[in-house]
Amino acid sequence: MTRNPYRTEKIAFFFLFLATLLIVVPVGLIVVIIIQKGLPAINWQFISDMPRNGMRSGGIFPAIAGTVYLVLGAVIFALPIGVLAAIYLSEYARENLLTRIIKLAIVNLAGVPSVVYGLFGLALFVVFFKFGASILSGSLTLGIMILPIIITASREAMESVPQTFREVSLSLGASKWQTIRHIVLPNAIPGIITGTILGIGRAAGETAPILFTVAAFYLPRLPKSIFDQVMALPYHLYVISTQVPNVEEKIRYGTALVLLAMVLITNLAAIVIRYKFRKKKKW
Repeated sequence: MTRNPYRTEKIAFFFLFLATLLIVVPVGLIVVIIIQKGLPAINWQFISDMPRNGMRSGGIFPAIAGTVYLVLGAVIFALPIGVLAAIYLSEYARENLLTRIIKLAIVNLAGVPSVVYGLFGLALFVVFFKFGASILSGSLTLGIMILPIIITASREAMESVPQTFREVSLSLGASKWQTIRHIVLPNAIPGIITGTILGIGRAAGETAPILFTVAAFYLPRLPKSIFDQVMALPYHLYVISTQVPNVEEKIRYGTALVLLAMVLITNLAAIVIRYKFRKKKKW
């Protein structure tokens, strides 16, 4: 009995489509429920006001601002270090046992639970360096957490640039660094942006690292320096959902909707930037 390749292909497509549905449908339902239950709470007062009455009323502006501060601080710390590390691993480091161990360690660090990074940030930044529970401690902890993601994505983006580009640049008299600066990095920017997007999404939604290093339970004011505590949307959502009684359901879901919208807007902006850079590619 001969096997029909078209039937096998159809069966494979069916299971792939089924796997896609198993991912898309639950995620879509979650988004629909959050929008349906959270949209009634969304108004200008909810977004721009300080929380009142023990977070049972008012707005969530300090939590929004705190999340933005922490994510920006994490990216400012992690992006330059991540790109420089990726340049070294991709362009300068020789392929040997040590390099392979370093690359494997970076990939494994991306999968470490966030609570471990939180305890590390508590021990190093809060206690050892005596930064205290502050924006600085929280940003550095989140930066270290997203660093493996940025390094891995940036390195893969640089390694995807054709080797012939480097050879032509060097044959024309350009130095190694000039080749990296003017040839490799411009063509790797879409991949670097992708890694940054993934890092931002993880940093914005994590609770454990900021719980140990920066998050305040209730702080109805904006920070005055990087050594102040702040409220943050993930921890604020956890607090009003589990620790504060008699909070309206629409406030909880409204907070979740704002956090989801912030991540989506950031991702969309980065995707547009990445698309513009990809259009400039000649290969």
